[in-house]
Amino acid sequence: MNPQPFAAAPADAPPLESLRVEPLLTSAFDTDPAGVYAQLRRMYGPVAPVGLMGVPVWLVLDYREVLDVLRQESVWRRDIRYWRARAEGRLPQDWPLLAGYEVRQTMFMDDEEHLAARQTYHSALGPFQDARTPQGWELRSAVVSYADELVAMLAAESGTAGFMDLAAQYTRPLLLMVTTRLFGFPVELGDEMVIDMWRMLDGGPDAGPATGRALAAMTRLAAHRRAVPGDDLTSYMLLADPSLSDEQLGRELFMNAVYLNDITGNMVCNTLLEVLRGNATVRRSLSAGQIGETINRAALANSPVANMCFRFAARDVRLGNFWIRAGDVVSPSAAAAHQDLMAIGSSLVDSTVSTRAHLGWGAGPHQCPTAARELAGTVVATAVGRVFDHFTRVELTLPADQLPWRSGPVVRGLRLLPVRYELGPGHPTTGDPARQGPARAAANGAPRPDPSHASRRHARGLLQALRHLMWGTRKGG
Repeated sequence: MNPQPFAAAPADAPPLESLRVEPLLTSAFDTDPAGVYAQLRRMYGPVAPVGLMGVPVWLVLDYREVLDVLRQESVWRRDIRYWRARAEGRLPQDWPLLAGYEVRQTMFMDDEEHLAARQTYHSALGPFQDARTPQGWELRSAVVSYADELVAMLAAESGTAGFMDLAAQYTRPLLLMVTTRLFGFPVELGDEMVIDMWRMLDGGPDAGPATGRALAAMTRLAAHRRAVPGDDLTSYMLLADPSLSDEQLGRELFMNAVYLNDITGNMVCNTLLEVLRGNATVRRSLSAGQIGETINRAALANSPVANMCFRFAARDVRLGNFWIRAGDVVSPSAAAAHQDLMAIGSSLVDSTVSTRAHLGWGAGPHQCPTAARELAGTVVATAVGRVFDHFTRVELTLPADQLPWRSGPVVRGLRLLPVRYELGPGHPTTGDPARQGPARAAANGAPRPDPSHASRRHARGLLQALRHLMWGTRKGG
């Protein structure tokens, strides 16, 4: 793990540990993270020293510097064993974020080990990537069916006009149902496990135990699919690499579930929010039928990942106005980088051509694999598209600046997205075949999927549990 010799930082360059750092996660950050990023940029430039729950971290703010960190794997490592403070025992034992980074998984590997693990993903996701394969078509049809079933349940419970929470009553159960199907859970994926994922990403006091519980659930799934293979991602990963232990496969599934439920879910909610709050460029692309461009523009305006996974300097290196010492921890901020990009390139972002410059899927060697990115993009496009297919009226019931957010060191996601709605005359009804819309239903000449009784029962159970859990979360603070 010893880095090759390079020029060391000058003797007068202050090390991170010697700097007085202000905490990043403050009430000001909760209410206006963009303002905090802007203030840090004015004070320090493209890179700023901050305190993250008592641990000093370099926060990378500007788009160019963030891309440099993401793309230069030889300089900026993902393996936590490069972190000098951890190796020297200087991290608090109960530091909330440590549990997630200790999970030995593809995201936190480098070089050949990382490439081999990505190849396993590429092989396992292959059957689901192409919409023309049976697995790919069935998964995409299931997403449409689940979305329609949730809308049908809303109509049955609350009528064709009323109030709903597009986060808790639509996005979260939809992503949970997709995860259940893709991963091949033999029974319903516990909604409590998704809450555990949020606890881990939020870095609260329950982050460690929550990570352990979610990992245990995924390890049990790996053992089940080893004994009873199915037509699912878990089974295909075992087929691609039979040497994977249940524990290692459980770790891989865990991180994928985090991204599919939390990060992809944030992208759905953020896209809906940018449309509903009146973001002109986002609404213009939606009106033109460019759903992919709508998602790209929304991701630029409101990143689904605020601050990306840590990198660790393999050697002393100059970044921004500072020398970063070997072993220092660096946090690239997608949200701050987007803010910088839109400030310096507004004409590019406002153009009719997609920039695709957002960092929602990452960048460089560790960016989200192509197959996973395409699948997640399909889920987001379907989830957003079905809302505007079925609803003739959707309006926020709170001013956009008063919406409650989960503001943490990694993600900034909506706690709820309350709207007033009206359903169109052709909305789906429970018990009827899922309505896909003419273009989607005609794809490949295949029949429309019929949601089963088990699917409807699954959706109802998830909605009830998530309502209970979210209400409990709000009452608890």
